[in-house]
Amino acid sequence: ANLVLQEGRLAAAQMELNSAQNQLDEKQTELDQVQAMYDAAVKEKQALLDDAEACRRKMNNATALIEGLGGEKLRWTASSKNFQNQIINLVGNVLLATGFLSYSGPFNQEYRNLLLQLWKKEMDNSKIPYSKNLNLTGMLVDNATVGEWNLQGLPNDDLSIQNGIIVTKASRYPLLIDPQGQGKTWIKTKEKNNGLQVNS
Repeated sequence: ANLVLQEGRLAAAQMELNSAQNQLDEKQTELDQVQAMYDAAVKEKQALLDDAEACRRKMNNATALIEGLGGEKLRWTASSKNFQNQIINLVGNVLLATGFLSYSGPFNQEYRNLLLQLWKKEMDNSKIPYSKNLNLTGMLVDNATVGEWNLQGLPNDDLSIQNGIIVTKASRYPLLIDPQGQGKTWIKTKEKNNGLQVNS
């Protein structure tokens, strides 16, 4: 009778254990679901933090760029005004440059300057705009080309550079009056790779 009683208690305890185990499994499933939701929320939070940090960096970079470009506004405004003046004065500047190339070749520096002053006076009378501080050498040739000419033997004075411009840019063949032979040396060096033929 005791055995039957104890078996009944064991069966009841076993049923209670099974019920408790089922409840534990259900709670474990719920815990796993909640843990998954928590992990997803933590991951989303970290992604949002990363996005916020990236946004902050972009804003800082944009602010720095805007502040840096703010200083450039004055320079850009001045450059724009300068370009506008260049457009207005372009016709007169080109007229002076073509006059220089076409007519001043045979003359010395003093007479070239005199021609330039006379042309400017005529342009003032005709109301043709031009740059008052026009540098014909700077307009017709860049510094790198002048440096290359100097390496090839052309002297660095203004008259020689003007002569180099006339030789290379004018449409007529230049006549060089060259008692020191500097022009001849320069042309030979400059045209050496182009198959220049020299008749003595």
